[in-house]
Amino acid sequence: MAEQSKHEERSAWSGKLGFILAGAASAVGLGNLWRFPTLAAKYGGGTFIFTYFILAFTVGISLLLLETALGRHTKLSVVGAFSSLRSRWKFVGILAALVPFIITPYYCIIGGWVTKYLFSYVAEGSGAVAAEGFFGAFITDPVFTYVFMIIFMLLCIGVVALGVQNGIEKANKVMMPLLLIMAIGISIFVLCQPGAMEGAAYYLIPDWSMLSGELVINALGQMFYSLSLAMGIMVTYGSYLNKKENLAQSVAGIAGFDLVVSFLAGLMIVPAAYMALGLGDGGTMNAGPSLIFVTLPGVFEGMGGAATIIGIIFFLLVLFAAATSAISLIEACTSIIQDETKLSRNKSLAVCSIFVIVAGCFINAGYNVLIGIEPLGPGTQLLDFFDFISNSVMMPIVAVLTCVFVGWIIKPKTIIDEVRQSAKFSLAGVWTVIIKYIAPILIIIILIVNVVKMFVAPELLATSIPDWLFHVIYSMSPEDALAAAAA
Repeated sequence: MAEQSKHEERSAWSGKLGFILAGAASAVGLGNLWRFPTLAAKYGGGTFIFTYFILAFTVGISLLLLETALGRHTKLSVVGAFSSLRSRWKFVGILAALVPFIITPYYCIIGGWVTKYLFSYVAEGSGAVAAEGFFGAFITDPVFTYVFMIIFMLLCIGVVALGVQNGIEKANKVMMPLLLIMAIGISIFVLCQPGAMEGAAYYLIPDWSMLSGELVINALGQMFYSLSLAMGIMVTYGSYLNKKENLAQSVAGIAGFDLVVSFLAGLMIVPAAYMALGLGDGGTMNAGPSLIFVTLPGVFEGMGGAATIIGIIFFLLVLFAAATSAISLIEACTSIIQDETKLSRNKSLAVCSIFVIVAGCFINAGYNVLIGIEPLGPGTQLLDFFDFISNSVMMPIVAVLTCVFVGWIIKPKTIIDEVRQSAKFSLAGVWTVIIKYIAPILIIIILIVNVVKMFVAPELLATSIPDWLFHVIYSMSPEDALAAAAA
């Protein structure tokens, strides 16, 4: 009876739309803006987009459905969800719970960078932001990096403090439509620039000669990290969803929104970069934060009098993308603390906030007072280390163990029955095959690629991935694998 009472008092979405927007807000983050366009530009434009679409609406949507159904079935955050079904598997929930606690502090650091850029565009204009050395000077500043990080953190914590419906849901109902409108507006503006249609063709028209195992694995990795999988977020958000809401339609809406924003990000960035960087003539586009914070301000500066306005709109869009994801991470951490300690929501959020601020200050010190610490080798910072541990190692491990747990321990019928409370779910058989066999194999490949890239032989990734992966699996030395792949 006490358990039932706890469930009845749990926060809840107002309906399916609130859940879809919240899930989409979590999925749409900085990776959509700086990684998807880079990969599309590198791997044949429409070829990459098509591959990503197929993976997102097969493997991606299957994993989304699993996590949200697990949360709705148990009405608990990720630790409680696993332990309530099989107490011996609580360790998977604990591993999953660690992920948002690791990611949130350093994600908020990057959110602080975005906040600073938006402020600088408004206060100083495009010329100052595009100046050489602006980014490096800011992130190594021993004062203002902390100031803008904490401003961003407090904004996100404030939204979570208002509650699930009055805070997170209402904020997403404003930010997500505005994000979409701004993305469409910037895309139209970019496409109206001289020479932009050639860049659009470069982005949209498939180059099927680029289709390869390497492309598929990169599309798979982008899909996996883009959809907020294996982070405890979708389990938490699923636990707030009413039993009558159609789960299958809801997760399809989340995946669809994520794909649309990723597509628009490419339409904003690739044609602009095509003109400025000469992508069609063999030029390259930087991946990661340097694309957003170094390359694009220079591209915007070349747009003349509109540069400052475009910069303001673009970084407001980026701020919304960063904030919506950070809000979902903070909510997941708060829910985990609340479920496991039985503290009130407000006290749980206070504990979470203190942790995020303290951990964020420590990680941020890797760019200034602790800059001599290089945990992953020369040129790396503390942020790189925590990003690698959480994204590249822990998340794939959690995802594989979750598939094993549902596919082989509690059995797929548990999740299928949950989904069928509100939907027919005629593809239950296909979903079962994906969860039991296909998804674990693909995620293990992601894990192997990540570890090889970081520790074993990074130069192998310049060769055909299926070739070197075959040799790594069969225990050849890195040197022999490299030689065999090159041959």
